[in-house]
Amino acid sequence: MDKLAILIPCYNEAQTIGKVVKDCLAATQAIPGTVVYVYDNNSQDDTVKIAQAAGAVVRHEYMQGKGNVIRRMFREINAECYVMIDGDDTYPAEEIPKMAKYVLEQHYDMVVGDRLSSSYFEENKRPFHGIGNKLVRGSINFFFKNDIRDILTGYRAFSREFVKTYPVLSKGFEIETEMSIFAIVNNLAMKNHIIEYRDRPAGSDSKLNTFADGFKVLRLIFTLYRNYKPLAFYSLLGAFLVLLATAFFIPDVWIPYHQTGKVLNFPTLIVCGFCVLAGIISVYAGLILDAIQRKERREFEFRLQEVSKK
Repeated sequence: MDKLAILIPCYNEAQTIGKVVKDCLAATQAIPGTVVYVYDNNSQDDTVKIAQAAGAVVRHEYMQGKGNVIRRMFREINAECYVMIDGDDTYPAEEIPKMAKYVLEQHYDMVVGDRLSSSYFEENKRPFHGIGNKLVRGSINFFFKNDIRDILTGYRAFSREFVKTYPVLSKGFEIETEMSIFAIVNNLAMKNHIIEYRDRPAGSDSKLNTFADGFKVLRLIFTLYRNYKPLAFYSLLGAFLVLLATAFFIPDVWIPYHQTGKVLNFPTLIVCGFCVLAGIISVYAGLILDAIQRKERREFEFRLQEVSKK
């Protein structure tokens, strides 16, 4: 088992990967048992050769997508501490020992490299990325009530317990959002660590599509809120249906009935009745799913204990 595993997912990063690997090795000279792993995701340039020449252990994931790469990494590598960093040379490798120390000595489960509290908004030149980060952070803070300051950062440190109990479901760039929500919902110990961010060097292009990947992230937040907080989600849905029924029932059925003594809009009455029934069913569905979710959280705690014993 490695003491520290540095994980670098890569796709066409020939321009920067050599420097990133060397910086990681230089930053962790004082930590014996450190291995730098580069997982290539079907690169069409010299990423693999350059990474090997720089001193990294290179492996491959042939299913495209960052989430698929991280799933492979977490399955194959055993270590006491993991640090994930991008291969685009936007994150300072010299922060790795500090982030690893939080995991190894203070027993945090996830340390988040916080770009947004330092230089991200000044350095990042890609249009709308800053707005997207704020929108995602605000959405998760609203729905899940947490203090993670940078949801989409690709610079993180993890404990063995986190890595071996985290079920990777996302295939692409929404993986960081999924990690963050997983840690929040399961009450894992998290630490924000402010880092200095630098934009990609000239000639190095981002693989992130601002709008397409941004909508995937927002859809994921909505889906995970429904899955992890079903009682709140379905209660809100039920309340909406009842309010919708009330909004049509009072002016179209109730008021005319008191004025004339007759029900003048039977179709509206029927639809409103079905909306109220649907609202009641929605609340009960939330109660059932909430009980299932609580059971899954108890089972997760048992899995966490099993991993900790190994």
